[in-house]
Amino acid sequence: MAICNFAKKLTETPNQVDKQDIELLKSYDFSDKDISQIVQIIAYFNYINRVADGLGLEPEDFIDEKGYKNK
Repeated sequence: MAICNFAKKLTETPNQVDKQDIELLKSYDFSDKDISQIVQIIAYFNYINRVADGLGLEPEDFIDEKGYKNK
């Protein structure tokens, strides 16, 4: 849950992420490298979603409304 809360904060209010947020992740035994990767993955998905939204892209036909592949 810590990563989900961190992802929400980084996504919605990135200017409010502070040392306490990082220390909280460390309290769950995430290393500095782990935290770097967490931040980069969250940032990448935020970036790519904004690119897709900005270009008005729609999901492929094989993806359902929840983001899963249609069987």
